[in-house]
This record gives sequence, structure tokens and C-alpha cells, in this order.
Amino acid sequence: MDVGKRLLELRNRCWLTQNGLADKAGVSQTHLRRVELGQADITVGHLQLLCDAMGISLQEFFNIETRNDELSIAISKLTPKQKKLLIAFIESL
Repeated sequence: MDVGKRLLELRNRCWLTQNGLADKAGVSQTHLRRVELGQADITVGHLQLLCDAMGISLQEFFNIETRNDELSIAISKLTPKQKKLLIAFIESL
């Protein structure tokens, strides 16, 4: 898996700029750009910060299946607390 390309794909799904994601995650925008371009590696710690900022888990990041449906995109933008509330709501139906 190309981590940089996956990161770019997920960042775009979340409608975040490189600066926006870097600021939200507390990482260097320059390093994020280099990772997306395949010019630098990333640590698991920094990847976790970026995933947290996008509201996804590392497991979701490395999921080979790409979901492009509207519901999946909307869910990916929820905070962890909002996801728990959504699950509780669905289970109540």
C-alpha cells in the first residue's frame, strides 16, 4: 500500500487541505506534503495523529477496500463520540 496516496485520498474525502490537516493533527505541513508525494516516510505515531484528526482509525486507514458511497463519507467525518451516538441510534431502531 502506498501510504502517501492513501493519506491524500482520505484527506480529500474529509475536505481538508494539507495545512488544515497538519494544523488539526499537530504535525508539520512540510512533512505531510513530502509523505503524500512519496518523498518521506511517516512514523506510526504521526500517522495515528493524522488519522485522529480525520476521525478514522488506523484499521480504517489500512482497509484495502475503498468506499466511495455518500454514507461512508459522511460517517468518516464524524467524531468518535458522534459515531458512538450514531451506532446507539441505529441499534435502537
